[in-house]
Amino acid sequence: MSLLSPAESTTAALTPAGTPTVRARRLRVQYGEQLALAGINLDVYPGEVVALLGHSGSGKSTLMKTLTGIAPFTADMLDVAGRSVARQNPAGLRELRSDVGYVFQHFNLVPRLTALTNVLTGGLHSAGPLNMLGTFSRAQRTMALELLDRVGLAHKAKQPCRSLSGGEQQRVAIARALMQQPRLILADEPVASLDPRLAGNILGLLRDIAREEQIPVIVSLHVVGLARRYADRVLGLHSGELVFAGPANTITEKEVHQVYGTDTELLEN
Repeated sequence: MSLLSPAESTTAALTPAGTPTVRARRLRVQYGEQLALAGINLDVYPGEVVALLGHSGSGKSTLMKTLTGIAPFTADMLDVAGRSVARQNPAGLRELRSDVGYVFQHFNLVPRLTALTNVLTGGLHSAGPLNMLGTFSRAQRTMALELLDRVGLAHKAKQPCRSLSGGEQQRVAIARALMQQPRLILADEPVASLDPRLAGNILGLLRDIAREEQIPVIVSLHVVGLARRYADRVLGLHSGELVFAGPANTITEKEVHQVYGTDTELLEN
């Protein structure tokens, strides 16, 4: 018997063939009396962008935290990048987290350091003994410069991040995530502090990376229009429950109401 709901079964039929990077079955998180995630089923495949929609407190960030073992959970299955999250010891969790690139709403860069140095920090896990010396190899520096070029900022490699615009800082953060050579990217409200034009640029960049590098991206958003334009699939969460799962371009106003209530302005932009 399938563990997927009808909506998810339809979605699964439309997703790429192959081995999912993320596979969750009956994923559940509870804090005391509060049910944060109520039995979520999810497959995420290489090359696709999956948008999480929902109000603050709906379970979007909690879902992301479970994928790297930060939030306590129970599940019939939770596999990420070929590893069972529940079976990892502390060293295994560190390895798992090195396979997952994170992009944050407020960038989490070191403002006084250059763009290049901030990107290099994404390679700390693989730097080995050099990490203890606070230095990086020539190969890593070359890779960091290539990644800055990939996000259109090679010409600002030597500028401190505090001198960059918000959109530029988020591009540096994406390059830093790529420096990990991740198998999955989690982007938690990455455009919430950007204007609509810059938001589109950042989401377009993440979509291109997913396609070209075959790195799946899970991105939490508030604006449905952005999810429709830049995501392949949408998961709509309300009070920890999955109330919509389907192709991004099929979500209707009725289904938006299930996710957000009467906040139809979230359809815009």
